[in-house]
Amino acid sequence: MYVPHLNAMADADVGPFLAAHPAGHLVTVGPDGRPDVTLLPLVVNEGRVLAHFARANDHWRRIAPGSAGLVVVTAADAYISPSWYASKAEHGRVVPTWNYSEVQLSGAVTVHDDPEWVRDMVTRLTDRHESHRAGRWAVTDAPDRYVTGQLRAIIGVELAIESVSAKAKLSQNRSDADREGAIAGLSREPGHAAHDVADAMRAALGD
Repeated sequence: MYVPHLNAMADADVGPFLAAHPAGHLVTVGPDGRPDVTLLPLVVNEGRVLAHFARANDHWRRIAPGSAGLVVVTAADAYISPSWYASKAEHGRVVPTWNYSEVQLSGAVTVHDDPEWVRDMVTRLTDRHESHRAGRWAVTDAPDRYVTGQLRAIIGVELAIESVSAKAKLSQNRSDADREGAIAGLSREPGHAAHDVADAMRAALGD
């Protein structure tokens, strides 16, 4: 991923970003050179990305042991209109852009067709999303025979993280006045994505 210096996400921000965005696209290339992409809920732990496929999804069958993979985790993204910039009124030398934040994790991929590995991964994933809830659900709440049957329908996958590329493109190259104008413009746009980008820009401006 192309990451200009101004848009490089701080190392300290990568973990919280991944915690706040718990799903990503796993990209691999099959033996015929065709890319496969699947959106998966993720657990990132101790240098590994853990997830699972539906067994009916052919993606996992096309992954050679130890082959290269890429997990792409994105936040909200939004169009930035040059009409929002203070500098438009000053000199007019402005153009549209697109703001977004993204983390890419790359490394070797291993498929796990092992019920106990998959049970552990599903337990970790469930605990991640249930731990803050009152009356939270646990894998052990369901009958073991039922859970065992459900586990047969999924396949585990693991990516050993070898490199991390992290980018937050939030108009850092613009003046504070232009960024404030873009934040105000995004805040008036319909939909959550624009508002989420405005919040990210506010946090970056506060830095």
